Amino acid sequence: MATGNFVTDLDKGDVLGPVEYTLSSFVIREYAHIVEMHQECFQGADDLIMPPTLIHLDKLRLYNAACPAGTGPTARIHYEYDAEVFAPARVGDRLSVVGRILDRFLKKGREYVLLEMELTNVATGQLLLRYRDQVILAYSPKSDAA
Repeated sequence: MATGNFVTDLDKGDVLGPVEYTLSSFVIREYAHIVEMHQECFQGADDLIMPPTLIHLDKLRLYNAACPAGTGPTARIHYEYDAEVFAPARVGDRLSVVGRILDRFLKKGREYVLLEMELTNVATGQLLLRYRDQVILAYSPKSDAA
């Protein structure tokens, strides 16, 4: 278990969280503005919902809570992600996010980590979003990978 150390130390089987928070309209609007999601449901005055990709912020919440030593000696490259949305998260909802490291492997000289996160509504227990995030932790130049 690498929790408590660097993000780059995370290993298969590590569990991050849960972390709870209340979803605010400020976070939704600012995020939507930054990523140019101008739809009314993200930037309007009433009944805002969380854009699915806002779960990237939850990944940072989990990293901050589980790995207070920081990111580690090497940078991460956000490689691939996938989100399954089951129901919307709305302003004022109390949310809980938990992450599990499903895999860490080496491929062509690169270290990959696969994180699966689940976002639930605390009041109802309903699963709102499942998210898989794959990052590259480090890689060797091609001449070293042979």
